[in-house]
Amino acid sequence: MLSIWLCYSWIPLLSILGSAFSSYSEDQCSWRGSGLSQQPGSVEQISLHCAEGALDWLYPKGALRLTLSPRLPSGAVGPGGSSKSSGHITACIKPAESFHGAQIYLERDGILELLVGDRPDSPRPPRVRCFSRLPGERVALFLQATPHQDISRRIAAFRYELRGDWNARLSLDANAAGNEGACRPCNDTEILMAVCTSDFVVRGNIRSVENDGDLRASVIKVSATRVYRQKYALFSGAGRLAKSGEIRTLLQCGVKPGAGSFLFTGRVHFGEAWLGCAPRYKDFRRVYEEAKEARLISCELASD
Repeated sequence: MLSIWLCYSWIPLLSILGSAFSSYSEDQCSWRGSGLSQQPGSVEQISLHCAEGALDWLYPKGALRLTLSPRLPSGAVGPGGSSKSSGHITACIKPAESFHGAQIYLERDGILELLVGDRPDSPRPPRVRCFSRLPGERVALFLQATPHQDISRRIAAFRYELRGDWNARLSLDANAAGNEGACRPCNDTEILMAVCTSDFVVRGNIRSVENDGDLRASVIKVSATRVYRQKYALFSGAGRLAKSGEIRTLLQCGVKPGAGSFLFTGRVHFGEAWLGCAPRYKDFRRVYEEAKEARLISCELASD
């Protein structure tokens, strides 16, 4: 990691804050701008306020400083407030395949850590990088343009997502602390919570599992016999035929095909389904019925 002052040393102390041409989405979820009109040595200050969005920096010059400040839901921790929520937020960024012309640093309490380097002609797919922000921490993304005589065709673009519960079951960064428990089977409480809070809840069978070393993920191909809930059209099919879809999980979990019916739950991450809890369906029904009888369930799931 680098001291932020070392990285800023090339910027004049009295530099004018960026006046580059830029535009925001109407809900301030995304930003698009050009470095062509940015003052030499300036730092464009940007703040976005959504749980997901994108940034497109055309012809990068100078630097950008991006703060992600999602509008917190009711009951979450806000500035100067207190509540039952821990205020823990995990953010993930996914660089575009054509990402070029800049480097992305995580700025945490005045210290810089490189997240994404410049990617000239790299054959490998861009890595999703995740980081966490604890209550009270000052966190931002610092984008620094890399020097080039010809800045044409250089676009530093990425998508971002923020969640309050990402590292509870999933982290896509090999260095993130959340990986230790990502492959652990869910306990009964976690299963019941996953049914109520997941982006998708699907009963189905595993057709096959394909491992992708470049993406560091296993792709589980699923035949879904019942879709209880899904965000976006993750599982689709015609007529009465079983719907099909794909679910990803970390390669290190070593998922293998198994016979029988499962209840798959998880999150949608950059448009893809990622596995959370996946008990065998018969085990789920036992846990669910016991909790229902004891009046300990938070939501109803239709029976077959």
